[in-house]
Amino acid sequence: MTIENLIALLTLKKIPNLGDSSIKKLIREVGSAEAVFTEKVNNLLKIDGIGTVKIKELHHPVHRKMAENELQFIQENNINYTTYNEDNYPDKLKHCIDGPVLLFSRGNIDLKHRKVLSIVGTRKVTSYGVRFCEELIEALAPINPVIVSGLAYGVDITAHRAAVKHNLQTVGCLAHGLNQIYPKAHAKYVDQIEENGGFFTDFWSTDTFDRKNFLGRNRIIAGLSEATVVIESADKGGSLVTADIANSYNRDVFAVPGRATDLLSKGCNMLIKTQRAHMLTSAADLIYMLNWELEEKEQPVIQKQLFIELEEEEKKIYDFLNKNGKELLDVIALQCDIPTFKVASVLLNMELKGVIKPLPGKLFEVI
Repeated sequence: MTIENLIALLTLKKIPNLGDSSIKKLIREVGSAEAVFTEKVNNLLKIDGIGTVKIKELHHPVHRKMAENELQFIQENNINYTTYNEDNYPDKLKHCIDGPVLLFSRGNIDLKHRKVLSIVGTRKVTSYGVRFCEELIEALAPINPVIVSGLAYGVDITAHRAAVKHNLQTVGCLAHGLNQIYPKAHAKYVDQIEENGGFFTDFWSTDTFDRKNFLGRNRIIAGLSEATVVIESADKGGSLVTADIANSYNRDVFAVPGRATDLLSKGCNMLIKTQRAHMLTSAADLIYMLNWELEEKEQPVIQKQLFIELEEEEKKIYDFLNKNGKELLDVIALQCDIPTFKVASVLLNMELKGVIKPLPGKLFEVI
């Protein structure tokens, strides 16, 4: 991208009433951000959904000046940036109609060909929520997913810290520019996160922390991943908004159930009850629903399973698959006389031992 095109795109971002979707539409019709400013206004008004209100300040000099100032910040601070039509823009975010036209980042983020999971939840997380989050990420570690969250108190920072602990890439999505960290108490985690991951935002250095920015931040959290997990939420809150956004993107949503009387379980229970989220009780549920597999480099080498110690139910499933070949989880449960909910957990343990592997279509087979 040329500097002039970047300035033009930054300028478009500062024009009131002109959102990401409209900017994409303008660029699609005229060819580039620069071309928007040289195109005749009458031609722009012919574009569906583009009216006078959206482009009346198109040529106001103050927006160009603000864009030039932000460009200076980007260059002086070595801020990484990518646009929605470039190869290094996150693949899944490209499919979101309101995804940022311009995304800023810091750190060492690499989402190419990676499994990406967003984890969100209440800021007032309980000890149960912390434990569930830590154990979930520990169980998923052999699959090597990228963990995305919002760097907030509670569930968010628990997810980031657990990812760092297990050497997983983690990405914090911010509701402000890259010249600050909120909350300030989490500044001590910045270096660890950037070492193997980093931060995304579409806010500028002039955008200070404000609650109204949460919606913009949450759409990035939901859009980056193929699934969003909600761990504890009251009946209202940002986590439920993120879940709704993920559903609107046609992504999977998981929620951790809790007791009906627990205030911080009401949101999750409601998501499950209204069928806006799958119930999540263990990593096995998520792996099964997403059809995730262990990465090849993570699968242990074994010699015909001779030296792998199997529990009684694992041995029963192994013998069945060894005799019958690949089979569906439900069939395995029926033929081995083991409850379906328990089979999913047993299969995960066997997968981690390198005895079996999942296949597309919810099938499993012996390695």
